[in-house]
Amino acid sequence: MPHYILNSVAGEAAQEAALRERAAVLLRIGMWGIGAGEPHRDALAAGDLVLVYLGAPTWEFIGRAELASAVHAWTPSEARAYPADSSNGVVLAQVDEWDPPVPMKTVLSRLDPTAKARGDFEAGVVRITAHEYETVLAVAAERAPSPG
Repeated sequence: MPHYILNSVAGEAAQEAALRERAAVLLRIGMWGIGAGEPHRDALAAGDLVLVYLGAPTWEFIGRAELASAVHAWTPSEARAYPADSSNGVVLAQVDEWDPPVPMKTVLSRLDPTAKARGDFEAGVVRITAHEYETVLAVAAERAPSPG
């Protein structure tokens, strides 16, 4: 089963809060826009596992999900619900939004440096290994608030 990062980048610190809120809204509605030129766009399929990542200047994972669809043109009802300008994307299932988020620097410190894992990505869809995916989940589990 393939694993991916869905990557969003603010570009500058002033946009960080807006980026975080936009990504949180997309997780809550269970939809994520995928641009026409994205690598791996045609490979995304229902059942794939994704991590949602806020790139520079935030560098944090804010959640995980399973894809409920391949990339497709939004249906009329999906297009009405989608709050951004993308006309294509994926539907998300089993969404888990993380609070607190998982810092990329913590994840990178747990990965073998020879694996060349990094925290900055040009693309909005990045394929990762199962080990990288599981490492992020392990860090998220450690950071989860204790019940009670």
